[in-house]
Amino acid sequence: MKFKRLLVDNQMSDLARVVAFLEELGEEWELSVQQILSLNLVLEEALTNIFLYGYDDNDQHSIEINFGIEGDQLTISLIDDGQPYDPTLKADPDITLTGEERPIGGLGIFLIKKIMDKVEYERKTNKNILILTKNLKP
Repeated sequence: MKFKRLLVDNQMSDLARVVAFLEELGEEWELSVQQILSLNLVLEEALTNIFLYGYDDNDQHSIEINFGIEGDQLTISLIDDGQPYDPTLKADPDITLTGEERPIGGLGIFLIKKIMDKVEYERKTNKNILILTKNLKP
């Protein structure tokens, strides 16, 4: 199994570091451009939720992002010390409604669930652990 780790701060500006890291990882692990773009969208959505809603203070917090690949399976885990939140319990939005009719929120988590093959959540030692799995071969 190959493994890489990235630490980011809870600042929107750190999303650029994630993009650069994913590009390097994609080259090293021979991921397609489409896979890298999809993973970037997933991480941007997940991290933005953590940055905006995970903390009830203005302190700096670190979010650990672990990437693992074994065979055709890629796993990404995001670990943060924010407020407990299990996104897997969030009901999918009704995408048949128009933009005006649909309540605000929930589309990011919906996108993550649609792009990834498995989305799991754990709460351990006062930390949120979001585990995202993608099968790289159809």
